[in-house]
Amino acid sequence: MLKGKKAVITGGTSGIGKEIANVFAAQGADVIVFGTNAQRAQQIVQELKQLYPSQEFSYELLDVSKINEVEKALNDVLEKWNSIDVLVNNAGITKDNLLIRMKEDEWDQVISVNLKSVYNTCRVLARSMMKAKAGTIINITSVIGLTGNAGQVNYAASKSGMIGFTKSLAKELASRGVRVNCIAPGYIDTPMTTGLPEKVKESILSSIPMNRMGEPKEIANAALFLASDLSKYITGQVLTVDGGMVM
Repeated sequence: MLKGKKAVITGGTSGIGKEIANVFAAQGADVIVFGTNAQRAQQIVQELKQLYPSQEFSYELLDVSKINEVEKALNDVLEKWNSIDVLVNNAGITKDNLLIRMKEDEWDQVISVNLKSVYNTCRVLARSMMKAKAGTIINITSVIGLTGNAGQVNYAASKSGMIGFTKSLAKELASRGVRVNCIAPGYIDTPMTTGLPEKVKESILSSIPMNRMGEPKEIANAALFLASDLSKYITGQVLTVDGGMVM
């Protein structure tokens, strides 16, 4: 479904991002993952090269909240590949706290990594995708961006911001053949959720009609759909993958 496509995935060394890299590679894409952990980045690239020796895989270590680092990394990729067909903005962090206790740096870090990073990557790639009259941008938001959550005003704001950003950019780029969409995962079984207390997990499960957490591959399959020609008439949308939690 993605044979010959070139994809960049931020936050691509673990959890959902890593699974998206695996699924994209299995469908024929060349993949570059952006991350901050050299060991994990090297491991996933090595694994993909062993599985798909005819395809290209590499990684870049950078802080996606820093515009200069993002510009350099993406321009290096464009020089190597000439174009990027698919961008997945998956990098994200949490710094949970009640607002009255939240420190300024807890707000700033979450907004910078989760939201400003999307501005950074899209600002660089929009021009080349417009010139090619093709391209797909997939922003990984969250159901928390739709519903809010106590103790996560920073995270909710960043994820809601991604949705507004996505819809606005979709309108700017649609006439040039570039599609921009969101995926809003519910509670997914990743390192970000495994550390939750059992009582919290029980409360979460009670709010999910399908009575289970999602798997990273279920988000990756949604990303594959949005990256492929199966969705070529879809833009500016939020695809919620949450077991029915938000209806």
